[in-house]
Amino acid sequence: MGIKAWGERMVDNHFHALTHPNYRYFWTGQCVSLIGTWMQNIGQSWLVLTLTGSPLLLGLVGTIQFLPITCFSLFAGTLIDKFPKKNILIVTQTISMLLALLLSLMVFTDTIKYEYILVFALILGLTNTFDLPTRQSFNIEIVGKEDLMNAIALNSMTFNLARILGPSIGAAMMALLGPGWCFLLNGISFLAVLYGLTRIKTTPYVRAKKKDVSIFKEIKDGMVYIARDNVLALTLLLVTIIGTFAFNFSVLIPVFTKGVLQMDERTYGLLMSCLGVGSLIGALTVSLRSKKGPNMKVIVVASMMISLFLFLIGLTKSPYLAGLFLACTGIFNILFSTNCNSTLQIHSKDEYRARVMSVYSLVFAGSAPVGNLFAGFIADRFGADGAYLACGLMCFVPCVLILILFRKRKAVSEEQAAM
Repeated sequence: MGIKAWGERMVDNHFHALTHPNYRYFWTGQCVSLIGTWMQNIGQSWLVLTLTGSPLLLGLVGTIQFLPITCFSLFAGTLIDKFPKKNILIVTQTISMLLALLLSLMVFTDTIKYEYILVFALILGLTNTFDLPTRQSFNIEIVGKEDLMNAIALNSMTFNLARILGPSIGAAMMALLGPGWCFLLNGISFLAVLYGLTRIKTTPYVRAKKKDVSIFKEIKDGMVYIARDNVLALTLLLVTIIGTFAFNFSVLIPVFTKGVLQMDERTYGLLMSCLGVGSLIGALTVSLRSKKGPNMKVIVVASMMISLFLFLIGLTKSPYLAGLFLACTGIFNILFSTNCNSTLQIHSKDEYRARVMSVYSLVFAGSAPVGNLFAGFIADRFGADGAYLACGLMCFVPCVLILILFRKRKAVSEEQAAM
């Protein structure tokens, strides 16, 4: 079998979302841009830690960046479906590009201050408030429901391959040339996304505007729809817990590297890459079984395993074991988030999908201010190892209680249906 035939067979059998031309444009742009995004992430965290020396102030940057998502995601969800999603993405990606270029200029001219980084983080957070739910709900427009989970898995593969390459390249850039180059290359990388978006041709879903219906009534309508659906409600509650306490790696890994392992930025980059390797393995696993659709049992098991490996990271002082546990955490992170994302999109009606995904963005990314402050505060008082132990416990205990509650709720519903 020739290489071309083998590649075509792989696409048809395992990466079938790539058979859609619109998705190929979108995916290719993401492949380039996300490497730059991870270079900026690692550069920003190390820059803040270098400027301030404070885990708490580093956590505050994450809090400021995700605070707009916490405050405004529900409002964004009611607006997104009223406009073509492609146009929204062109605006949000352009703003993100300009922010990265301006940040690089300030670093190169040695005018950067911690306060400026907070301002950039706030503006980027406002941009992502619209960008995240738009991107999530745009997938179904360019691949359809049948290939949606495969597209989400491919997005995760791209994201986590970038998580491997981005921190490694970023760490080398910082060591050789300084963090300004991380921000500059990220800004340039957005050109690939913008080009891909201009090539996409699709019929957008635009929800008809209703007269005399306020934005608050639309938000309430969406929340009631979620609350009445056991699958949506359980999934979003689990995402809230894991999103708050498990995904604080940008705060804890640099502090863990410096404070617990007593190592430099190269080790920091390698640990971030270990997390990315595990996540890539998880994404490959999902893509190979994506035809079967999302599975609630996988969501439950993955949430428990994430809790376990966070706890194990807190117990180790070895960089090798830390890397291994981070890789395992990455595997279950992707199994969890991909199944949750697919469940929410497939299970939602078209008219509610953007609102459901805005709630997903709220509880997944918007919970980060609480999580980052919690992780930064604990790390400041008890070290990064203590913060990992605390985060592991804060994930495990609420997840168990939520599962017990919903099993009782399901049993009651079944009894009422049998009457």
